Amino acid sequence: MIQSLRGMNDMFAPDAERFEYFIETATTIAKRYGFTYFEAPLLEETALFKRSVGESSDIVGKEMYQFIDKGENDVCLRPEGTAGVVRAFIQKKLDKQGGIHRFFYHGPMFRYERPQKGRLREFHQFGIESFGVASVVEDVSLIMMLVDILDALGIGYKLEINSLGDQNCMPEYRTKLVSFLDCHDDKICADCQRRKATNPIRVLDCKNGDCQLIYAEAPKLMQNLCEGCESDFTLLKELLDESQIAYEVNTHLVRGLDYYSKTAFEFVSDEIGSQSAIAGGGRYDRLVEFLDGKETPAVGFAIGIERLLELIKMPEPKRNGYYIGTMDEEGLPLIMKAAQAKRKSDKVIVEYKSKNFKNHLKGADKVNARYCAIIGENERNDGTIWVKDLEVKTEETIPLNSF
Repeated sequence: MIQSLRGMNDMFAPDAERFEYFIETATTIAKRYGFTYFEAPLLEETALFKRSVGESSDIVGKEMYQFIDKGENDVCLRPEGTAGVVRAFIQKKLDKQGGIHRFFYHGPMFRYERPQKGRLREFHQFGIESFGVASVVEDVSLIMMLVDILDALGIGYKLEINSLGDQNCMPEYRTKLVSFLDCHDDKICADCQRRKATNPIRVLDCKNGDCQLIYAEAPKLMQNLCEGCESDFTLLKELLDESQIAYEVNTHLVRGLDYYSKTAFEFVSDEIGSQSAIAGGGRYDRLVEFLDGKETPAVGFAIGIERLLELIKMPEPKRNGYYIGTMDEEGLPLIMKAAQAKRKSDKVIVEYKSKNFKNHLKGADKVNARYCAIIGENERNDGTIWVKDLEVKTEETIPLNSF
């Protein structure tokens, strides 16, 4: 028997219903903030992610589904969403137009990593990308959007924020951090030793407990920010305070992707075990330029949908639509014609088998229909249909053409 590949799961109800509800909720809220839908290909040139995500990252180094296609192109399945949006932004010359461009997207991403709860090799993200606003006010707006989405879904969370500095203060801090790591080189793990040479700030995110004890004494980027980054971070906190959005400053919060700078934020939950991050993002003002576009400020976030599914509080299901059935075979053409007309405005479930009155009512209950409509011999002869409102418990027999 052929089975699905490891880490690539099928999705049926109730998870599929939760997934659909999430997309509807997040889409509605994103549109309220003035964002429009964007769709990117699943397959991109590998060079896109090497240049944007960074060859030093675990994603590029270990996790990409990469291959040479029949045209001898080096391609891969997208491991994240931002790089594809930026590539399209530049390709369509939106960077040359100036102005503000705001997009949301959702779809599957692919990473070859060890599957675990809430982390699959094919997973889905909902993402937001905003181009053209340099002000930290846009960062706060995106955090507010995430708060609205999580609140609407009934998901508890804690917000953590940090500043990653920029090209003015990061190089000096990186030098200080590497000097500190050199003094502890024999005590840190192999991953941190590798990251020290490629992307040293990533060591702060190490999950090794012994490493974290050492990094408690490491120099803090927050204490090494330039005047501009410090001013932006102060305003970020003031605006969050004004909006009554609770947060914690986590000086070890970094992004696993090389293109982030300044604001970094993460929403975490203690309801999903060790993989506590449920959403995160930040500012990436230099990525458009890195990919050969015109320098453009940008900020965004992504939500890992699978991680959220079991946390979503679904609304109470309401009866909706019509269940239509017949009590004899002669009525089948009539109910099929009636269903075809009714579907122009309503959801309709048709029971093809002839059943008695009681069993049709049970069938309508089973599919949670609002109305049960039945044609029996009398209705067929009279050109009528019997309809019961199962919510308010009223019933009537009406002309079939009126139905």
